[in-house]
Amino acid sequence: VQLVESGGGLVQPGGSLRLSCVISGSMISVKSLNWFRQAPGKEREWVATLTSEGSSAVADSVKGRFTISGSTAENTVLLQMSSLKPEDTAVYYCRSRADGYFYWGQGTQVTVSS
Repeated sequence: VQLVESGGGLVQPGGSLRLSCVISGSMISVKSLNWFRQAPGKEREWVATLTSEGSSAVADSVKGRFTISGSTAENTVLLQMSSLKPEDTAVYYCRSRADGYFYWGQGTQVTVSS
């Protein structure tokens, strides 16, 4: 199973980015697709979840600014980020929960700076 994130980059405060995660490999039962992020010197934190039942949730710190979408059936998850702030700077990771395992991508860097 391989997860590949893309879409990161440098953006000015107030700008937008869309992250994509494409998952390949054999997974029988995907329970959820998730985004996490890790800022320098900080713990990795949960950002958003998309479940196989179609429900979604985002962390309070990004509510109203970030939207998760995609499909566990198609093994693709997106994270639309808007009104970005310098504190959103981090490496963003995609994670799949499937078949009793967690699978992680390598991450994509998002830097919010003027």
